[in-house]
Amino acid sequence: MVTLIETQTQDYTTVPDGFSTLVDLADFPVRGLNQALHDAVDGQSWTVENPGGKHGLGVGINAAVYVTINGHAGYYAAGMHQKGEVIVNGNAGVGLAENIMSGRVHVKGDASQSAAATGHGGLVVIDGNAGARCGISMKGVDIVVGGNIGHMSAFMAQAGRLVVCGDAGDALGDSIYEARIYVKGTVASLGADCIEKPMKTEHLEELAGLLAAANRTENPADFKRYGSARNLYHFSVLNSTSY
Repeated sequence: MVTLIETQTQDYTTVPDGFSTLVDLADFPVRGLNQALHDAVDGQSWTVENPGGKHGLGVGINAAVYVTINGHAGYYAAGMHQKGEVIVNGNAGVGLAENIMSGRVHVKGDASQSAAATGHGGLVVIDGNAGARCGISMKGVDIVVGGNIGHMSAFMAQAGRLVVCGDAGDALGDSIYEARIYVKGTVASLGADCIEKPMKTEHLEELAGLLAAANRTENPADFKRYGSARNLYHFSVLNSTSY
């Protein structure tokens, strides 16, 4: 039977007691890891070794714990995240931090499609690139991407902020509601009802705070803001094929 090993952490100053629980997924099941995290208490630190791209790592965390995954994570890492912080020292697969409610998820590499989909709150930081549909149907989550994002990102985004320090793919913000999008690079095309909007003082201050929270140094003045034109809010007979 594999047991969890408690080891002293190094260079992880946010851990109150200076100790971390080490889980080696080379010979420990993902279900066992997640059950242990569900049983964890506030302030604990966990280090996951040899994740090997396994799916569903660290899902449903509901305690203020600190989890470091040293390697690549598969689908739906840190899904349904509620408290604490998950750091992935590698890449993440489809559905990173899907339906995140609060807390923080930080991927040091790239993320695949649908990162932070339907997220209600919290902060998701991706140092590299994110694939298609980043922030799809986001409902209050904040997302900061250091690189580029793929097509159909922020599709039907209802609330929250998406910051892109690189370029954005086609159909950005298609059918967007009241989420705010900030892009430093180029946008391939805007989706239905998404337009460029002026950057006022409040938006520069908001963006500066988001960049600082993600430990980034970009100048907010170099970004453009995009949001809803609000033309799809009301029914128009001209949009109907049956009149």
